[in-house]
Amino acid sequence: MTKMYSDIKIKASNLVNQFISKPRIRVCLDMSGFASGADEILEAFKDCIKKYKEDVYLTVNGGFGMANEEPLIDIQLPGTGRVFYSKVNFKDVENIFAEHVINRKPIIDRALAVLDYPELNTVLPELYELPMMKKQLRIALRNAGHIDPENIYEYINVGGYGALEKALSTMNSDEVIDEVVKSGLRGRGGAAFSTGVKWKFLKGSTESKKFIIGNCEEGDPGAFNDKSILESDPHTLIEGMILAGFATRASNGIVFIRHGHDIPIDRTRLAIKQAYELGFLGENIFGSDFSFDVEVVLVGESYVSGEETALMDSIEGKRAMPRFRPPFPATYGVWGKPSNINNIKTLSYIPAIVSNGSDWFSNIGTAKSTGTAMICLSGNISQPGLVEVPMGLTIREVIEDCGGGVPGGKELKLLQTGGPLGGVLSAAQLDIPIDFDAMAKAGAILGSGGIIVGDTDVCAVDLARLLVAFCQYESCGKCFPCRLGTTHLLEILQRICKFKAQDKDLELMTKIGSDMQVGSLCGHGQLGFNPIKSALDYFGDEFNMVMKDKKWPTTTYKEEFFMPDSSLRNSADRIIK
Repeated sequence: MTKMYSDIKIKASNLVNQFISKPRIRVCLDMSGFASGADEILEAFKDCIKKYKEDVYLTVNGGFGMANEEPLIDIQLPGTGRVFYSKVNFKDVENIFAEHVINRKPIIDRALAVLDYPELNTVLPELYELPMMKKQLRIALRNAGHIDPENIYEYINVGGYGALEKALSTMNSDEVIDEVVKSGLRGRGGAAFSTGVKWKFLKGSTESKKFIIGNCEEGDPGAFNDKSILESDPHTLIEGMILAGFATRASNGIVFIRHGHDIPIDRTRLAIKQAYELGFLGENIFGSDFSFDVEVVLVGESYVSGEETALMDSIEGKRAMPRFRPPFPATYGVWGKPSNINNIKTLSYIPAIVSNGSDWFSNIGTAKSTGTAMICLSGNISQPGLVEVPMGLTIREVIEDCGGGVPGGKELKLLQTGGPLGGVLSAAQLDIPIDFDAMAKAGAILGSGGIIVGDTDVCAVDLARLLVAFCQYESCGKCFPCRLGTTHLLEILQRICKFKAQDKDLELMTKIGSDMQVGSLCGHGQLGFNPIKSALDYFGDEFNMVMKDKKWPTTTYKEEFFMPDSSLRNSADRIIK
């Protein structure tokens, strides 16, 4: 261990140990917590500290993914474990503070769970025994909910930047890449390409200036795992990015985040600032010959910016549109320099892989889909939120065991996976494993990890229309197969849903989808027909009912849900212009 890192680690331990002798309150202030009023909870605790003049260590943290339990807080007294209180109202705060912090008496009948608190285990479940947490294996999210994401010393105290120190002091760049290749890590952004092989493409360039780009555009409806990493543990991403830079001999890193997501943006910028202050970024890191700089770049509301070449145009201040390839980014990337684009989740696995070794990671999951999957659960589900589970678990286990199944006694009818370009699956596919290849074979994609659950009130025809409407609106318009194809698909679905279907509409949509697949520049157009195709595969009877019988298979249809036909044309005109 280098003396520089050793000294920083000792300082981190000393600073963290200062707080063990006082009560600690953690307020989950991520985006779901904020939406539930956690900012008011935080202010209410500040008021209580002033009122009672109590010496308390009050911090924020990221969430455990249990969105249905927000606002979530926990209190830890000296020498005890943590007690979690869920669905806290700001009016509850003073009572919780007075009883638990002042009187040292946890409110048992108000608490959700405990962590590392054996004395209370007889009446409250351990946090990781809760149904949503029980089957999880948290690697990228290992620190989420535990550390203050705004304090670099808390990250260092749990081993943070230790992988970087190991790589710089005991490994060379080829050895780091070899570990990533042998781990079997595949990109978590949708394409599922081998991460280590992708790094080799960039390593082969002899340019002095090369870029590592962390992609947090994350515009998929129902996907929020990348942002969760940045708001819960941004240093995991920063360390992974630095390691990628060392492995490929890159000089610069860019964290690419969608504008408006203030908590992830602010915490990432703070993490970068703190990393510079302690020497983890900048010139000659740990006294080595390796230097690396990182910055945050924001993008507007542009779904296609998630495509890697459109992302690079956006970074350069241009309109986000995919580029023709070749040349590929590893040869000609952002500002014409060799570049490598990885998803935030992908980079966040790297510190754990370097620390624990490739064999450790490759033994988790399946043979060709190693490690874990971060799954965002939303829709008609009892326990929405974020889980990280080993690859190979079935969709049923994730939906029923982690997500609690469908609420209200209704049955699960369908799943929409992998974002709007992904597929629609029926309940019969619940036993498909969470695996890149198995899901693709079933006509769906894991994509960025979003799974939207639909109960028996959801109509597959209407869902396909909504997904295509999103894709049509978000087309950048550069290539006409996508620009016009998505518009025509939506026009056909509109008339089908208005009981004005024509005899050859299904054949026509299939032809348009085929043209889009072979003629579009990027995945937006190439996969644009996927939601319709998969819906037809599994719910063809619903299309027949709407088209031929002119009846709806559910009672939830409303005419006002539709975009006027004039809006379709105006939208297409806007894109063309």
